[in-house]
Amino acid sequence: MTLTPSHSTQPTRIRWRILGLLLLISIITYIDRVNISVTARHMMPALGISDIQMGWIFSAFVFGYALFQVPGGWMGDRWGPRRVLTCAVIWWSIFTALTAIAPTLPLVNMIGIMGSLMVVRFLIGIGEAAALPNFNRAIANWHPPQERGLGIGITIGGIGIGSALTPPVTAWIMVNYGWQTAFYAAGLLGIAIALLWYWYARDFPCQHTHVNEAEAAIIEGKSLKIPISPLPSRGEGQGEGENHQSDTVPWKSILRTPTVWWLTLSYTCLGYVAYVYMSWFYLYLVNVRGFAILQGAFFASGPFIAMTIFCPLGGWVTDRLAEQYGINWGRAIVGGTGMIFAAFFIIIGANIEAAYPAIFFLSLGAGWLYFTVGPFWSSATDLSKAHAGTLSGIMNTGANLGGTISPILTPWIADIFGWPVALGLAACIALLGGLCWLMIRPGQGLQT
Repeated sequence: MTLTPSHSTQPTRIRWRILGLLLLISIITYIDRVNISVTARHMMPALGISDIQMGWIFSAFVFGYALFQVPGGWMGDRWGPRRVLTCAVIWWSIFTALTAIAPTLPLVNMIGIMGSLMVVRFLIGIGEAAALPNFNRAIANWHPPQERGLGIGITIGGIGIGSALTPPVTAWIMVNYGWQTAFYAAGLLGIAIALLWYWYARDFPCQHTHVNEAEAAIIEGKSLKIPISPLPSRGEGQGEGENHQSDTVPWKSILRTPTVWWLTLSYTCLGYVAYVYMSWFYLYLVNVRGFAILQGAFFASGPFIAMTIFCPLGGWVTDRLAEQYGINWGRAIVGGTGMIFAAFFIIIGANIEAAYPAIFFLSLGAGWLYFTVGPFWSSATDLSKAHAGTLSGIMNTGANLGGTISPILTPWIADIFGWPVALGLAACIALLGGLCWLMIRPGQGLQT
């Protein structure tokens, strides 16, 4: 059914409610990802797990998460984000709760406590792999081109909110009710959010009874005064009016499109730097900058607060620039300058002697890094709206490959050459990611 615009009524705002639900899922995604790093303090002595063994347990999640990015995105393209996200959130919420009893599962008799925890974390990673590609799939369906950067920026901004909330809340639950309760609570919260999403969300605006004709016209891009891109899209399935699921992935076109690979390489660079903050920033403040444990935990939230602010801001800016200058320039200006500024502030923060200014500049580095999230994910949709989930999965696989290398390489370089060199390498990688935007042209679509 194609809705026609109505000028007699104000447009409804259902798409923003859908976006709010995606933000909730984003927050619970990172609660379930980060909570084990807090509970580890009680889990390790209770279960007799060493630092190295816990590192392998952490890595099991990343491996499952990276491995299923593309399948998770493809499923969203094929069956729609409503069903896929519902199943994914329930899946990883169940296994989050099972983390509490992983040491007592029958699996322990075969592979031990460490192996049982690794399997559970791997399965959580498989579920969470569907999250971000399906966020982008939903935003591609529910938002017009001039709102997609802001939409994905707000959604992925949940990373900062979830990462900032998790340590104090999880620690409070752990201290008062035991570390197992933290996993039970997170699992129940995730299932509740999944059911809320399934109840209210739909795959497309035309399927939602509360979307009026005026809002449908906005979503379909009929309210645009100028074309969003100065260049015609190439390849099948790239029209803005598509309201179907895609059965066939044009792998040949994807492989032949240089922008896909430059975009993935640039996002790999972002992933490397992002995981430096997620894995080592707190310990850097305590062990290198000399902060006390609680004081370090407070200041370690700085980068995540910056991410929460800069992520939607960058999305809004890239949308405005894309309207004015076209997709290619609108995405590249924000993506390139954000990565370059991130490198600049990381270098300053790594080499400045005063601790508090160092935290300020390093937090700005994280903020500018996530300033680029909007253009990255919007570019995946710009290349082909019909295959936004699959393309997002390819791109995010790169980020997690970078994220797999970063936590291992960073402390090794720091031990040999010092933390300024380790953080300096992260800055150089961010700079490389920024330069990649010279070759990224999402407005041209997929090659035929």
